[in-house]
Amino acid sequence: MSNTLKQQAAKMTIGSDKFKLIMPPKFSTLNEQRSYEKQRLAAGFRVFAMYGFDEGLAGHITLRDCIEPDTFWVNPVGMHFSHIKASDLIRVDHKGNIIEGSTPINNAAFAIHSRIHMARPDVNAVAHAHTRYGRAFSALGELLKPISQDACVFYENHSVFDVFSGVVADSEEGDMIAKSLADHCAVILQNHGLLTVGSSVDAAVANFVLLDSCCQSQLLAQAAGEPKLISHDVALHTKQANGSELVTWGNFQPMYQVVAAKDDSFLD
Repeated sequence: MSNTLKQQAAKMTIGSDKFKLIMPPKFSTLNEQRSYEKQRLAAGFRVFAMYGFDEGLAGHITLRDCIEPDTFWVNPVGMHFSHIKASDLIRVDHKGNIIEGSTPINNAAFAIHSRIHMARPDVNAVAHAHTRYGRAFSALGELLKPISQDACVFYENHSVFDVFSGVVADSEEGDMIAKSLADHCAVILQNHGLLTVGSSVDAAVANFVLLDSCCQSQLLAQAAGEPKLISHDVALHTKQANGSELVTWGNFQPMYQVVAAKDDSFLD
């Protein structure tokens, strides 16, 4: 963690001058980092299961491998998110070759995620699922409005991919999704679902949970009346604070604590 982020953390907390802050770990070897990050990816699936983001064969989270960055880890197809362990993860390259593991993967996961990993070297994790509120909101074909502090995280930081041609089956559509995502942290896939990215699994998953919740909030607000919007300048300022790398990483930590306390078998 950079000194700048440490300074940000100190500003956001009370007592940080006396007590140790929870910060992203540092690693002595790449193999140590790989093992840790695979465990975080497995934990991400447990978090998805906790929030009910599992829908049959749909949904995937991927992680760029820290040793061979032109490959990434993904969940095996057909395994419920609540059962996934670090040892179950599959590593695949950008050509679709399985490098580690003996279980098939979802073709849509490869078609979408491989192209985003290729287009965004700053992105190490990509999360996608067909959630109840994500599906409902995506049918509107519109951006989230800045109606709350949380929604401001995505203000001018997400896009809408307005093409739906059925199940994603080839990398060409994955390229289109990556182009629509641009340099944002999220994209709403019209008539499909939600997708978020991050510099870590922690950030990508936390962004996804928040995006789905914001979709639900806007649907509720619009059903009740016309929402009052936060001004442009305030929304941007709020995004800079709550959408930072440190905050998005930090948002995942309580979720991790819950799934680890309930069942830490994902570490295996």
